[in-house]
Amino acid sequence: MSGAIVGVDVGGTFTDLFLFDPATGRFQTAKVPSQRGDEASGFLAGLRALGGAAGMVAVVHGTTVGTNALLERKGAKLGVITTAGFRDVLEMRRRDRRHTWGLWGDFQPIADRDLRLEVPERCLADGSIHTLVDIAAVEAAAPQLLAAGAEACAIIFINAYANPANEQAAAEAVRRIWPNPHVSVSSEILPEIREFERASTTALNAYLQPLVAGYLGKLEGALADEGFGGRFHIVQSNGGIMSTATARRFPARTALSGPAAGVIAAGAIAKAAGFSHVITCDLGGTSFDVSLIADGQMALAAQATIDFGLVIRSPMIEITTIGAGGGSIAAVDRGGLLQVGPESAGSRPGPVCYGQGNDRPTLTDANLVLGRINAARPIGGALTSLDVDAAKAAIAQHVGLPLGLDAMAAAEAILRVANAKMAGAIRLVSIERGLDPARFVALPFGGGGALHVGALLTEVGLKAALVPRFPGVTSALGCIIADVRHDQVRTLNLDLDSLDPAALDAHLVREASAAVAVVRDAGLTVEAIETLFTLDMHYAGQTHTVAVPLPVTVAGNGTGVTQAIVRQAFEVAYQCAFSRLLPGLPVRIVSLRTAAIGRRPAFDLAALAPDADASLAKAALGARQVWFDGAWHEARIYARLDLPVGAEIPGPAILEQPDATVVVDPGLMARVDRFGNLIIERA
Repeated sequence: MSGAIVGVDVGGTFTDLFLFDPATGRFQTAKVPSQRGDEASGFLAGLRALGGAAGMVAVVHGTTVGTNALLERKGAKLGVITTAGFRDVLEMRRRDRRHTWGLWGDFQPIADRDLRLEVPERCLADGSIHTLVDIAAVEAAAPQLLAAGAEACAIIFINAYANPANEQAAAEAVRRIWPNPHVSVSSEILPEIREFERASTTALNAYLQPLVAGYLGKLEGALADEGFGGRFHIVQSNGGIMSTATARRFPARTALSGPAAGVIAAGAIAKAAGFSHVITCDLGGTSFDVSLIADGQMALAAQATIDFGLVIRSPMIEITTIGAGGGSIAAVDRGGLLQVGPESAGSRPGPVCYGQGNDRPTLTDANLVLGRINAARPIGGALTSLDVDAAKAAIAQHVGLPLGLDAMAAAEAILRVANAKMAGAIRLVSIERGLDPARFVALPFGGGGALHVGALLTEVGLKAALVPRFPGVTSALGCIIADVRHDQVRTLNLDLDSLDPAALDAHLVREASAAVAVVRDAGLTVEAIETLFTLDMHYAGQTHTVAVPLPVTVAGNGTGVTQAIVRQAFEVAYQCAFSRLLPGLPVRIVSLRTAAIGRRPAFDLAALAPDADASLAKAALGARQVWFDGAWHEARIYARLDLPVGAEIPGPAILEQPDATVVVDPGLMARVDRFGNLIIERA
């Protein structure tokens, strides 16, 4: 389609694509196998399945390349130049332990100790320069790191957030020597107080730069070869979009990129359907990702820990991930307990039923044996059929025999264990935060989310489930829906009692101007640019801060901020967080966070609604035997996309579509809303 925008989400098993033409309202979806280690191949194969990249005006990509590199420790060989006496900050962290109980554990920092070099320099916390940086030492350190094989360099000076002069001088010296652009500087990446978080974020950014830049370069070259002349953008962990130039500078912001796009789409779908309290459930090939939307607002965290000790301090959508996906391998451990995941068969070799050499059963194999997946119509289109007998034999051998169960009971046990793990993740983001799950609807997506949502609804006590029209490509849809966004932070360290409103106003205007410029440079059409300010504040003497949204906007040459506005905003936020105030204690402003959001034209989800000729008769595909609760049940089978608005489907039923399968368990009822979503409730 000429003039179309396409969203691409590369997952561990499948690469999902959603193409939309704003001029005509037409859309198209595709789902192709991912190529682990060569994600670009799946990306390009998906574009070809949509007719090729020529004529597309924009490609928006949610990627897990950075996340996978962190989890597998496959980033660049990293060198660090830091202040004398501080090279072990990355290793000491916050004195946290991998195992809460006991004095044992291990941690390997991403930069070896002999590649963390110190140079004389010192900036004090008030920003005054105590010791000028020794440029000769810096110029000696850079070649030493290169000789040791370093591919990227992180420059991290203590207190550089307060005054970056020494760090900038060192960066200029290193960049004259360094043979590539992969040099990350802490005052550019995160000019914020707290030395470990700043060091970790800067180091991880440098660690990912060669990999992410190489991946993006390969994709851009391949897109050009395919005749693509539009703009290429990347989804950030905060759910916004950035240009590839920004992604090269800040690759750490691509961590959790793909799952974040899914949450963005889920929020839009739920809002249109009239639900404001939602728990998103993204079940892919390797993981189960859960996020909470309360009162229509997604939860943003100031930082995330990708793996033990790997902290990235950058705004991210709060996503809880567990190793339970369609490709998760089921096995009986040495203690005789059945485990599902975290090891995954991925897309290659994939589940046993794929016939690609794996002989260990997975969650997908269990769903197939129980009749929930149609062996003759596997999702994705890469395979013409699935091998039920091979899956059943693998389950009997690896699970049934050790536990003394027949193949069907063993397959059901795999589902129960996986569902229990997923239910635990949902309780973690709801009950453990004091929220009643009965107020929330589950919104399942990914290739496998809708297979399990009925069981989760019952087990957790959720209000209902809202299954999107295209659950298997929801994250790709999120790439189409997401706004352009840029976040930045600046530590101020100001006392509220002696606050100079004019000085704070100048900070707000300066930060807003810089953030808005990045959004404009992204090159995507936006209807308006909104600027949001948040202050990190606390009472003097406290360690941690509360996020204080500031109710001001830039108008003309200023924001009109006053001391009274800041104090009232702080008291509201503090009262909300702790249910009390501490009168008489002085209040401090620690940092200023600025977000510029370019609002893209709204995506009308009515475009996804069922066709006018949809009907129950057209959708009906007969019936088959499906295993529920220890017995076979006759379940009606429907072509989900042919169901009309208002159709009601009692369970047990199976709804099939090219990108996913929906299971309606006995005792549940599914109803099609005006957007083509399925609302599943207790009958």
